[in-house]
Amino acid sequence: MQKRNIFISSVQSEFSEERKALSSYISADPLLGKFFEPFLFEQLPAIDQRADELYLNEIAHCDIYLGLFGKAYGSGKQKDFSPTEQEFDEATKLHKTRLIFLTNDSPEQRDARQNKLIAKAQEVVVRRKFNHVEELKSAVYASLVRYLEEQEIIRTSPFDASFHPKAGLEDIDTDKLQSFVKLAQLKRGFPLPETASAEQILTHLNLYDSGRLTHAALLLFGKAPQRYFINSEVRCASFAGYSVQKPIPSYKVFKGNLFELVDQALEFALNKLDYRIETRAEQVSIPGSYEIPMAVVAEAIVNAIAHRDYTSNASVQVMVFRDRLEILNPGALPIGWTTEKLKQLHNSVPANPLIAQPLYLAGYIERMGTGTTDILEKCLSAGLQEPQFIQTEEFRTILYRAGKEQAGEQVGEQVGEQVGEQVKVLLLITNDEMSVLELMTALNLKGRRNFLQHYLYPALEAALMERTQPDAPKSPKQKYRLTTKGMAVKARLIKQT
Repeated sequence: MQKRNIFISSVQSEFSEERKALSSYISADPLLGKFFEPFLFEQLPAIDQRADELYLNEIAHCDIYLGLFGKAYGSGKQKDFSPTEQEFDEATKLHKTRLIFLTNDSPEQRDARQNKLIAKAQEVVVRRKFNHVEELKSAVYASLVRYLEEQEIIRTSPFDASFHPKAGLEDIDTDKLQSFVKLAQLKRGFPLPETASAEQILTHLNLYDSGRLTHAALLLFGKAPQRYFINSEVRCASFAGYSVQKPIPSYKVFKGNLFELVDQALEFALNKLDYRIETRAEQVSIPGSYEIPMAVVAEAIVNAIAHRDYTSNASVQVMVFRDRLEILNPGALPIGWTTEKLKQLHNSVPANPLIAQPLYLAGYIERMGTGTTDILEKCLSAGLQEPQFIQTEEFRTILYRAGKEQAGEQVGEQVGEQVGEQVKVLLLITNDEMSVLELMTALNLKGRRNFLQHYLYPALEAALMERTQPDAPKSPKQKYRLTTKGMAVKARLIKQT
């Protein structure tokens, strides 16, 4: 089997030892060494060719671009791009799989041009942080194994196809299974009759084998799915303003099988959106429409439930704000994919294929692989602001409401001028979800009271940051993240650096 080539890119003076250690680790590992061949320019013999040309040529021949981004920008002049940025741009142009690993430094510790490079990379690829070389090795190992799985070079059983060790056919709701068959016949011409046994139907759907039920069977047709997978519930909430703040006007936790979860979450969201009644000049019935098309809301909710990571302890969340609807799920895009790719025609790579297929057969998914492009097209056709797809530690879809003041760039510009310097620095160093200790460490602060009084509390009061567990503010597992408004302010601050 031909090995995949990995181009390791970084500022040489900053990561000389890490590059060598990483190359040796990949080559020596029994699994990675079988499938990958790392490339370091230090290993090349002397050659009569310009170094920058040689490196760019090597990227053309590699399969994976692996970038290590730290404090330094590189040897590029003030108006030029550094070799590291040139290599990243070349990998992007050639559509190479890009894996970016960042040192856990604050923006203030980095070269200003390096911050801009990181911001550019963040727009198109998912990146991971590391503190030391052992943590880097672990993160690289996980990313490369995932690459092998998604390229089907190696195969491991996905969660939804795994068999549950205790559940049996008695845990399946046969009435709901028969209702599915009736609906699937109507929508997709499902071949089995309603009178078929549960064993026959589940076997046909690849959900049952040799007396064993898959996880997907329990999630789709179980009598009590949360008995086995408590995290499969969906949490829905509505807020009066732009961020997660108490009091919460409406909060629901829905349980049931996946079809019921979709229906309940959709009903909750639609009940919070404005509904416009039109005239019946050309129809007997009175037509109307939701401010966000119903099909868009349904698609986003189905995507979150179908493609989430069911091994995570987190749940799908549906949150309605004054200006937007956000749907979050604990999941990740296929490796090498970007949020920009979701806006273009792309292949269907479901995270849970055995879950996705019955949802498709029942008409909950209209066309495999077109969900996000449909969301984009329908929002724009309805005159709405372009929806956002954001990948961090979770996947977030943001649908903007019609005719509402947006807590986006304009609000970010106004608030950015008003907040203090301490809050601005806090926004710049906040990535994903971070604890108080992690935030203080990133800021190099030791006084907790000073941090809370001058940094965190003002950011919370300005709705620039929010708690991950708003119902338990003193929880030892409490973390903090940027709100949509905070993200807008941070983006503006980065542009100003």
